Amino acid sequence: MGKRLGKRALAWGALLGILPELDVVVFPFLDTAGKLVWHQGASHSLVVMGAAAYGLAHGLAKIWRKEKITKPQAGGLVAAVWGAHVLAECLTVAGAAVLWPLVGKRVAFESLPPGDLLLAGPLVAAALWMAFLPEEPQKKPRGKKVVATSKRRKLCLRGLGLSAGYALIAIGMKFVASAGFEADLARRGVKYERRMESPTPYDILLWRAVVDSGDEFRVGYRTIFELPETPVRWTIYPKGKDALAAVAEIPATQSLAKWTDGWWLARPNAQGAWLGDLRFPESRIWGSKKDMVDSRLAFSWVIRKTEKGDPLRQISQEGGYGGDYLPRMGARIFGNRGSWEANPRLAGVTGSLPEFLGVDE
Repeated sequence: MGKRLGKRALAWGALLGILPELDVVVFPFLDTAGKLVWHQGASHSLVVMGAAAYGLAHGLAKIWRKEKITKPQAGGLVAAVWGAHVLAECLTVAGAAVLWPLVGKRVAFESLPPGDLLLAGPLVAAALWMAFLPEEPQKKPRGKKVVATSKRRKLCLRGLGLSAGYALIAIGMKFVASAGFEADLARRGVKYERRMESPTPYDILLWRAVVDSGDEFRVGYRTIFELPETPVRWTIYPKGKDALAAVAEIPATQSLAKWTDGWWLARPNAQGAWLGDLRFPESRIWGSKKDMVDSRLAFSWVIRKTEKGDPLRQISQEGGYGGDYLPRMGARIFGNRGSWEANPRLAGVTGSLPEFLGVDE
């Protein structure tokens, strides 16, 4: 589109690129569970993407009549930009409801941390650079002479190439990490129902696996530099299914359990129950007690059984990934396992003291 629209193509691409996120306009009318289900839901599906491309094509072609852009070309632009947005979401842990309304389960390849700057950086840099470049006159080839690729087009292709290449490298690293986790579980003879791996925040070198063994989850870390025979230190999290008995009939509980795709922990709470999502890397706080590391789940809620309005109250994560997290993560990536591991406790469960967790060395 840059050949036809010039710099305006960047502005139109930015506008079309945020359209899938406009599902937030209905948030004032939804409760907490509804927001979780709706966000990155229908607006990220193939059905809505196709309808948007078809519906906007006529209007955009009309706006760009002087540039002689046809409806198929305009619709193709919408589909390409929308599709790139959805694909980027599918590479994260949360994923997107690509097959809505036929299939409620989200597509998540769990290969990139959310908001990965190394994925977005080349695209943003290329777009900004292109925005400040002067417009280039279009040159028509004479005879069989091939016109050289413009500087703007080269920048565009390089930005896309770097981002796409980084995503492919991340997917390859996931396979390397996954093989290491699988080898460790096989040596231990651990039987499990399913397993997922995802990178730790801000990098694709240290990977985290969550293993569903029925009544408990195992969480372990390994880097892509470790040999397959290097043992994984697994932390054992009991699921606590019985804790949801008091709030199991509340629709918000069912929606929340579905949104987490079953990767949830539950603990008793005076108001009803506490539920945490184990898919996302937990924050880790060292030193609150000697030789201990406290894990706080990135997303957790209190389900209030007597609440007449919104029964869910989200718990904010204290500390996040600040403090010692990044220095210790860097040390762990390059082989210093002692800087990362310690006797684990589950912290941040509302109304409860930190819970000591088991370890399988």
